Amino acid sequence: MKDMHAEGIAHVVGLEHIDPEDIHLRRAASIEDSTTFTKKFRKGDILFGRRRAYLKKAAQVNFDGICSGDITVMRAKEGLLPKLLPFVVNNDKFFDYAVKHSAGGLSPRVKFHDLANYEFLLPPKEQQAQLAELLWAMDEVIENIIFVKEKTEFLRLINREKLFTYGIAALDNAKNIKLKNSKCGLINKEWQAHKFFNIAEVTSGQVDPKDEKYSGLVQIGSERIEPNTGRITEFKTAKELNITSGNYLFSKEHIIYSKIRPYFKKVANPNFTGLCSADIYPIKPNSDLLCKEYLFYYLLTDKFTQKLLRFQNRTGMPKVNREELGSMYIPVPSLDEQKGIVNILKHIDDSLDAIEKKLSSSKALQKSLINQIF
Repeated sequence: MKDMHAEGIAHVVGLEHIDPEDIHLRRAASIEDSTTFTKKFRKGDILFGRRRAYLKKAAQVNFDGICSGDITVMRAKEGLLPKLLPFVVNNDKFFDYAVKHSAGGLSPRVKFHDLANYEFLLPPKEQQAQLAELLWAMDEVIENIIFVKEKTEFLRLINREKLFTYGIAALDNAKNIKLKNSKCGLINKEWQAHKFFNIAEVTSGQVDPKDEKYSGLVQIGSERIEPNTGRITEFKTAKELNITSGNYLFSKEHIIYSKIRPYFKKVANPNFTGLCSADIYPIKPNSDLLCKEYLFYYLLTDKFTQKLLRFQNRTGMPKVNREELGSMYIPVPSLDEQKGIVNILKHIDDSLDAIEKKLSSSKALQKSLINQIF
C-alpha cells in the first residue's frame, strides 16, 4: 500500500460500504486495512455495484480512493453534467436494465460494455443544470432530515442512560443529584434496586399454535422485533405464518424480550394478546412496584444490556437463560417518577416516528422525480 500512500489515497471501498438506493457514500475502510483492491476512483465519481445489481447500489464519492472489482467506476463525459450523473444511475429503469443484463448464478454481475449500451433521454446543458439544481435541492432536504434524525437518536440514547441513573431531575441539573452504588450500577440515592424476579415474572408453559384458540392470534418472532426501538415490523397470525412449534401466550400486561443475542436489544411492548416464539420471554411486572412501560424502556438501555452481557461467554449464538435474567437488578423509583421517565422517552420516540415518516415521504418524492425525469 506504500504506492497508494504516495498518491495520497487513504480510502478503500467495497460493496458493503454502499447503501442501497442512496446517492451518497457514507462509509469506507482505511487503506491500512489489508486489501487486494487496485481499481482507482476520483472525487465526484459514481461507484456502481455491478454484482447483484438488484440491490441498487450506486453512490457518489467525495474523495479519491480504490475499490473492489465488483464496483464499476463511472464518470461523466462531455455532454452530460457531472452533477446529473448520480441521478441518471439512481433510477429504476437503469437498475432494471442492469439486472436484465447480469449473468451468473448466485452472484450475478453486469459487465460495463452492457451498461454502456443503456440509453436515456438527455436534455440540453441548460436544462440539465436546471434539473440538477432541482434534484440536489431535494437531496439537501433529505440530508437535513437525516441530520435531525441522527441528532434525535443520539438524544434518545443519552436520555435513556441519564434518566435511569439520575431520574427526571437530571434534565435540569444532574450535578445536584446524589447517587449511590447499587447492584444495577449508580442510581439516584432515593431509589431502590430490586432483583428482577422479585418484581417481575417470566411466563412458562407453552401452547400449541395450531390449536384454534391460538392460531388466529398474532405471532411474534425475534426477527419481527426491530433492534433498539421495540417496533414490531410485521403483524401476521400463527396460522398465516404456519407456526407449528410451541409458543408462549402473552397479554396486554406483558412485554416481550428476545433471549437470542441480547446485544441487539430486541424488546417490545405489544399491548395486545398474542403468541411469541420460544426464543422470546413474555415478562409481566408487578404493577404495584413497576410500570410496564418503564421496564420496557429500561431493558432497552445499555446500562441493563452491558450488565447482562457479562454472562455471555458462549460462542455462536449467545442466549439469556431464565436464571441469568432473574439475577439482574432493576432500579425502581416511585411509580410517579417511572411514569415521568416513560413520558419523556415516549415523546422522543414519537418525534422520531414523525421524522422517519417525513424522511420516507421525501425519499419517495425524490425517487418519483428521478424516475419521471429519466
